[in-house]
Amino acid sequence: MTAVVFIHGTGVREPGFSALAGRFSAGVTALRGGLRIVPYYWGGEHGATLAADGASLPPASGTSRGPAAPDTADDDTAAWAALYADPYAELALAAAAETPAAELPPGSLPPDWHIRARLAALAAEGDAPAADLGPGLARAATGLAAHPLLGAAAAALAPDDLAHLAARSLTAQVIADALESDAPLVPSGATRDDATDRLARALGAPPLGGERGVRSLALRVAGSAASRAVVRRRRALTEAAHPAAGDVLRYLSRGEAVRAGLRTLLAGLEPPVAIVAHSLGGIIALDTLVLTPLPQVRLLVTAGSQGPFLYESGSLPSLEHPAPLPDHVPDWLNLYDPRDLLSYLGAGLFPGRVTDVAVDSRQPFPAAHSAYWTNPDVYRHIVDRLP
Repeated sequence: MTAVVFIHGTGVREPGFSALAGRFSAGVTALRGGLRIVPYYWGGEHGATLAADGASLPPASGTSRGPAAPDTADDDTAAWAALYADPYAELALAAAAETPAAELPPGSLPPDWHIRARLAALAAEGDAPAADLGPGLARAATGLAAHPLLGAAAAALAPDDLAHLAARSLTAQVIADALESDAPLVPSGATRDDATDRLARALGAPPLGGERGVRSLALRVAGSAASRAVVRRRRALTEAAHPAAGDVLRYLSRGEAVRAGLRTLLAGLEPPVAIVAHSLGGIIALDTLVLTPLPQVRLLVTAGSQGPFLYESGSLPSLEHPAPLPDHVPDWLNLYDPRDLLSYLGAGLFPGRVTDVAVDSRQPFPAAHSAYWTNPDVYRHIVDRLP
């Protein structure tokens, strides 16, 4: 009788593990009877905990804006977060508010003529007008000047409001590009706001005086409630989410105990044995098999695993690149979802030793990382390879 050891990934605790293991058992035994399913629940004994009852968590109050009301700062931060995600978000909101335009009198200029001309002039200056934001202003100005929604936004807004909106869009685009490229430096909020004011004046707006930050009510309302909830519930959110990150850090620094537990479990099983492991469970299984010859294990199956990435980056505890995979490591089936940003490929690193197979949950990340065990294709691939 083939024994199948199922190893969970990061952040899994009871009662979730029992439900997960039950789902896995039902999925694999529906396709092949006579299997012995052996769960390995390491999260309870070896998973991360907040041992000092969250003493490391900062208090929810206080901001870098001094005496300003926290809700105002939260609103401003949430609005900028929305613009970093989509620098044209506010432009789209303004364009959606446009009323049907009356026909322009002969010889009159369209409402977006002035802002497009100023954006073109700004682009001609290069990145210098907002050099403190980083590179990319000229490209951002050229893109905004050509945007198809600019005309509708210009028809809906007063020129001063349009200039400030355009300045925020340009600033957000430059910072978004920096975040996308993993730039080591991102400007502070004060620097961002100063640059946005300068850009707004270059686009025809009067100085803001003492008023700073994102003034768009629509963006503030969209983000403020969620932002305040995150700050006020930081402890609860950390306690709910910390096992995932904490499990990884704890394993990489003190992983021998969880590997020893797996070795003990495997020692009591008759061959043939297959290991099926998800996420961090795949790293645990791989390290254990690399460090200890376990001939009863005939197949390793990983799903959504970071083992190949850790190996290539020099972070896998058991094996440092470019050392080859030891001969005693069994056949390795590595299932990955192209939309799962925490899944990696092994065949290129270990030629002839790893079979990478793509599965598609039709879920975006991060849902894709947890959708393997509800995907029938996953079970078919596993059963096809079981000894």
